[in-house]
Amino acid sequence: CNLIVERSDLSDFSVAQSIVDATDRGADAINMSFGTDGTQPAARGVVDAIDYAYHRGAVLVAAAADDPIEEQGDPSNVLQPTGTGADLARGKGLDVTAATFDDVRASFAGRGTQISLAAYGAYAAAAGGGPRGLFGAFPGNLTELDTGSVVPFSEPCNCRAAFNGDSRYAYLQGTSMAAPQVTAAAALVRHLNPDLTASDVIQIIKRTARQPAGGGWNADLGWGILNAGAAVATARTTDRRAPVSKLTSSHRLSKGRLTIRITGSDSAPAGVVASGIARFEVWRSLNGATARRIAKTSKRSLRVKARRGNTYAFYSVAVDRAGNRESPPHQADARFKLR
Repeated sequence: CNLIVERSDLSDFSVAQSIVDATDRGADAINMSFGTDGTQPAARGVVDAIDYAYHRGAVLVAAAADDPIEEQGDPSNVLQPTGTGADLARGKGLDVTAATFDDVRASFAGRGTQISLAAYGAYAAAAGGGPRGLFGAFPGNLTELDTGSVVPFSEPCNCRAAFNGDSRYAYLQGTSMAAPQVTAAAALVRHLNPDLTASDVIQIIKRTARQPAGGGWNADLGWGILNAGAAVATARTTDRRAPVSKLTSSHRLSKGRLTIRITGSDSAPAGVVASGIARFEVWRSLNGATARRIAKTSKRSLRVKARRGNTYAFYSVAVDRAGNRESPPHQADARFKLR
């Protein structure tokens, strides 16, 4: 589910309410192609709504300014605060600038330390033979884009197009065209692998962005230009689900040892590759004392020392190759007094 939040009445309240409502309806990602000039701090209600969505797993995406400035305004500067763009793990969402089809930042698009990454959002040069922009819905009435009276255009855009005889479409440019592509990619990643947190998805999209020579973050394109295919492929092999295990004991002492057997499995959402169990930990409580780990093993069977007259409680904890760790059970798998 990929929802677009619009300022229906131009109020901070409506923005905050829309973010919360989209989150409560299960949105995987929320697009916000709007923003302020950043001269005033973001409204507390908008910040709280962003926190609400982020902590419930929704991936928030905002459009950077349609101006080559470093202050992107809110909600962009809430998702990727000043000075955090180059830090892969910082931010509560993605702030998207526009790239040209020549893989450079569009001259009209925002830049600086609030930029997370870029996506295509500009007309191709007339002689370049590339796309005329991003195809999308457009008002039926005459607009400033049609007349050329709005920055950054100095002449009529000649961008109108017809679809099935309907002229309410156009080839458009802007960060507002770039951001929804990132939002759609985030929704694909989140839907494919629902075990991922919002932070996981944000970092995957940054890490897999197509970067210019030299790599790394830069002030023009952030972490690079969106590569949705690479992001989905990475999500497919990112295991965030803990394995499960079960321990049983023979309750019979043989040569001063008990036989412990462990079964386990490591599952993943459909379409995601599970990493597989790497090892088991065996935990033991003796005569009601706090449980202690007594073994780490990749085997499914092992023998442990024991003594008659003691009360034992055993349980296992599985750890997979991705580092996901099973939570200890509320009750021991095996509890008995050895007679």
